[in-house]
Amino acid sequence: MPWKERTKAMLREEFIREYKERQQTLSELCRKYHISRPTAYKWLERAANGENLNDRSREPFHKPRKTPENTEQQIVRKRLQYPTLGAAKLKRVLENETGEKMPAVSTINLILNRNGLISKEASEKAAHYVRFEKSRPNEMWQADFKGDFAMLDGVRCHTLNIIDDHSRFNLCTEALPGESFAAVQPIVIRLFEEFGMPEVFQCDNGNPWGNAQHTGFTRFEVWLMEHGVLPCHSRIHHPQTQGKEERYNGILTQELLNRTTIADFKDAQRKYDEFREFYNTVRPHHALGLDTPAAHYLPSNRPYSPDVDDWEYESGAILRQVRGNGYISYKGHGYYLSEAFADRKVCVKECVNGKLTVIFRQFKVASIDSVKHEFIYRRAYMLHNDPRSAAPEQ
Repeated sequence: MPWKERTKAMLREEFIREYKERQQTLSELCRKYHISRPTAYKWLERAANGENLNDRSREPFHKPRKTPENTEQQIVRKRLQYPTLGAAKLKRVLENETGEKMPAVSTINLILNRNGLISKEASEKAAHYVRFEKSRPNEMWQADFKGDFAMLDGVRCHTLNIIDDHSRFNLCTEALPGESFAAVQPIVIRLFEEFGMPEVFQCDNGNPWGNAQHTGFTRFEVWLMEHGVLPCHSRIHHPQTQGKEERYNGILTQELLNRTTIADFKDAQRKYDEFREFYNTVRPHHALGLDTPAAHYLPSNRPYSPDVDDWEYESGAILRQVRGNGYISYKGHGYYLSEAFADRKVCVKECVNGKLTVIFRQFKVASIDSVKHEFIYRRAYMLHNDPRSAAPEQ
């Protein structure tokens, strides 16, 4: 037969029973049960008052610094509404909405954890990264197509995202049927008319922005240059050079697309517009000191005009007209530039190092080895003050 385990409460009951029987003195009972006289008096008093003989909770009766229940519920509800926002962003969103001071970020984290609203994966992702950005709005825009997906109607949606590098302000999230120049140009014109023009337009090397940089220029690049905007491309196989745009793609996927279904283009654009408003005006950003992008963005002071004025090259410049097949001729040799320049004039400049520089308006667009009769590069650079640190010399 196993020994019966006696709890502290059972021992206290035995002590009180034996004391009431008056067979032993209080001092003898204290020595028997290895307790002090003050402890004996404590349990005798509690027994006389009919209290439970278990240990009381050590939790204080009054907690002056405890988060009020209604505040905790506000935090929980907001987390359920925006499940991807961390404690710091939830704090800022709630303070912006209510005008009231919220608990510290550490306290909000404890509340989220206590309510089972922090996953291990979310904790692992909450690492800080070193960020770089342009010094002012519209110095550079970043553009990218997010991977296309099938909507409920069976049609594939191609999502165009364009953001301002400095402020992270989302200029557009557009649901399009394809990624052609014809589909993109009206959207970019609309943005130019609404926000003005950037100095640099950065994009990847796919359609319609560019190519592998060895087959010439696209219509989109030439169109940008005609309006005084430098087309700039991320390094091939290095999407991190468009890190802010890639980050926005991830946010859009995680916070919208993974949590809803898209019926058709009309439904997609409605949800995109709602998310864009939230992203720009409500959702705080760590890179902006928990401000919103809208608080850091101003439209460009470079207005858009659909008309393209003729370009006046310097006196004595050697001009060549690009043929319909994309070739220019110089001293008996033909060089393929791009069909996108067809019927436009470029300037050919002989350099002291034996190379030829091809200039289109205010941009260097190619360098040619005049001995080997081959291109050294075909890519757009500003003729003066190129924003890239390693712009090639003429």
